[in-house]
Amino acid sequence: MNLGQVASAARKIFSARLVYGEPVERDGTVVIPAAAVFGGGGGGGDDTGALPVREGAGFGVFARPVGAFVVRDGGVTWVPAVDVTWLGLAAAVTAVALAKILAKRG
Repeated sequence: MNLGQVASAARKIFSARLVYGEPVERDGTVVIPAAAVFGGGGGGGDDTGALPVREGAGFGVFARPVGAFVVRDGGVTWVPAVDVTWLGLAAAVTAVALAKILAKRG
């Protein structure tokens, strides 16, 4: 795959379709899921004129759900997703910090 092909593939991936999922309709309510998407890439090659020509490229994408737009009765509301992974991490960090504070007092 050459650099042009990689750039073309990246343009297709980094689009609104990656951020917004397919709308789901049920009983007059439409839900449009949304995600936070982060990515990047790079590439390069040598221009020494020597054979074989060396070039390469790559990119990566990270996506996670952040919530959904809910369309109901002519209005739109935002419903955030709750990431229980972060809640668990926050609880663990709080417990460790509290244990340290209590240990210093004792």
